[in-house]
Amino acid sequence: MKKLFIISLFIMSCTSHHQVIHSAQIIPVFDFEGHRGCRGLMPENTIPAYKYAIDLGVTTLEMDAVITKDKQVIMSHEPFFNHEITTKTDGSFVDEKEEKSFNIYQMTYAETSQFDVGMKPHPRFPLQQKLAVHKPRLFDVIDSADFYAKQQGKPLPFYNIETKSTVATDNMYHPAPAEFVELIMQVIKEKKIEERTIIQSFDIRTLQYLHEHYPSIKISYLFELPSDKTFAERLKILGFLPTIYSPDEKLVTPLLVKQCKELGIKLVPWTINDVNRMKALKQMGVDGLISDFPDLYKQLK
Repeated sequence: MKKLFIISLFIMSCTSHHQVIHSAQIIPVFDFEGHRGCRGLMPENTIPAYKYAIDLGVTTLEMDAVITKDKQVIMSHEPFFNHEITTKTDGSFVDEKEEKSFNIYQMTYAETSQFDVGMKPHPRFPLQQKLAVHKPRLFDVIDSADFYAKQQGKPLPFYNIETKSTVATDNMYHPAPAEFVELIMQVIKEKKIEERTIIQSFDIRTLQYLHEHYPSIKISYLFELPSDKTFAERLKILGFLPTIYSPDEKLVTPLLVKQCKELGIKLVPWTINDVNRMKALKQMGVDGLISDFPDLYKQLK
């Protein structure tokens, strides 16, 4: 604990006044997030999925962003067309061996719209409703989700947007972090949803760029198993205190909850699809949950 305190003091000493504002920004009191909209129930990262998640009462729409050849931000977990969900223009399914050749960064948005990502039966989510849909632009997602929420008398959603980037694939499957962030922020600013935006990433370069250039935007630090570093070590590498710490749910412990609360960092784990585990994590003191099945949240309220 002493080590964590010393590291947090070091981070704060290296941080501008903006970070205090950044960390204090409000997210929902308890954040019920729909993973990729509601992947267990509707085609992932699509407008119908986001609308249905709003119907189910989520506070935040979790989604993944990639960039097209013509610099459009579209929603996709991979920077290519995943074989599990994609149907080609000729009606055949994308094969696992060829999926990475369908590189979204080398396609225009119009070209990506020719691929269907909602009709192929999902091998891991048999309850997922089948719909003819394509990967939407972030611009259109915000328009559609906000309009739908107003129409249904629901609160406007927060947007938790992940930058899908790695050092190894810079300028191959996506732009470098600075351009990636700027393209997303261009949409966020145009739509005037800065206060409802969270940017998340496993790629700390993205988060560090955001912290420096857009200190008012809420930042979520993602990480997964295997975890070879402690909480304190991860914060030291990041170099500042994020708004949200978002680990694989298997890494959440009472100690981690305590550490986050001491530093004023929200703890929102992913991806929890079992209601008993949801209850246990909520009782432990996490600040939100991310699930493929946001219909389960009604059992927690």
